[in-house]
Amino acid sequence: MIIRFLPIALATVLPAIAQDAPGTATPAKPVEGHGHATGAAPASGLKKELIEGLTEKDFIKLGDKEKTVKILLVATWSDENYGMNFNGFAKGGAVYTIPKDWTVEVTFINPGPVPHSLLVIEKENTKKIQMAEPYFEGAAVPKHLQGISYGKASFSFSANEAGEYAFACGFPAHSINGHWIGLDVSAEAKVPRLKVGDKAAVEVAK
Repeated sequence: MIIRFLPIALATVLPAIAQDAPGTATPAKPVEGHGHATGAAPASGLKKELIEGLTEKDFIKLGDKEKTVKILLVATWSDENYGMNFNGFAKGGAVYTIPKDWTVEVTFINPGPVPHSLLVIEKENTKKIQMAEPYFEGAAVPKHLQGISYGKASFSFSANEAGEYAFACGFPAHSINGHWIGLDVSAEAKVPRLKVGDKAAVEVAK
């Protein structure tokens, strides 16, 4: 009789044990000071001091000099696209529009352990497995093919040619897997603007 009822008893007890077992996955908590509507903040492994206090307002600002714009791009801002995103967006889901002949000052942060990098390329080149040199002179972090982990880098360039470009991760195969967002250099635009997701583009003002 005991043997006959043993499978039933085990079937009742085992689910309860599994629910209480150590290491059971729990929902990720947003990192204090940042987060995005497109997905939860990355679950673990981030060097939080690199991104502490940053918000969407830091993604684009007018520079201190005339015709200068400051752009902040954070890799692994959320879990969107398995962490291969900039500011929570991937696969062209965000687009920066910069007036032609403006100077672009870019700050790149990767708070996570997986190597990422950043450079400006022609939009069509996001489909390539490996990135070449940046389209505009100086428009890349150092060693963009190797990437950096737990780090920060900056560069600046002159957006002196109108066209459709992309801010892309230069680590091999990352861009082709969606780690890029749009960059349009416009001869018609008067001020920089940023469009994210389905929202209307927002112009940057003082």
